[in-house]
Amino acid sequence: MTEKWGWTLKDIIVTCVLAVAFGALYMGWVSVWALANGVFGPIGLDMVYGVWFMASITAAYIIRKPGIAFGAEMLAALAEVLLGTPAGVSVFLGAGIQGIGCELIFAATRWKNYSTPVLMLAGMGASVTSFIYNLVMFGYTKFPLSMLLLMLAIRLISGAVFAGLCGKLIGDGLAATGALASFPLGRERAEKKVEV
Repeated sequence: MTEKWGWTLKDIIVTCVLAVAFGALYMGWVSVWALANGVFGPIGLDMVYGVWFMASITAAYIIRKPGIAFGAEMLAALAEVLLGTPAGVSVFLGAGIQGIGCELIFAATRWKNYSTPVLMLAGMGASVTSFIYNLVMFGYTKFPLSMLLLMLAIRLISGAVFAGLCGKLIGDGLAATGALASFPLGRERAEKKVEV
């Protein structure tokens, strides 16, 4: 599969490193979700949900190849399991659904556009697919329509801001160190410096 999609060993290593870092973040973020849920009720999850899409968008923004967004999210789920997530292996299903939501947006551009609006849309794509999953699996259908629409709207904003914008900022920060010089993001930044 990696040959077909053009993944190199370097792509795999960087995706794995990012996935482990985000897997640890995801584990810690459960406490933030619990706090938000305690203060804001059901919409608390939607307010912070976008963080769980960051591995997908950050890795895709750096590497820019088919399957990276999905693969990064699945590897982050593996890191969560290895770190002892209380959710167990069910995180793989959620991660797959989130990764598909991101990957579909990048696929719509043929993996050629990684602008800020596209990254934000990728976060929103994961918001939609994860919301559908929650709707089916966790009884969201019991909420009134107005509540569901509010929850979805908040999750869309969370996905756009936390995953899209923060994922871009993380990628840009890593690229600024020079560590990504051999990746598309690093080369793009080098070209911009030459133009200036």
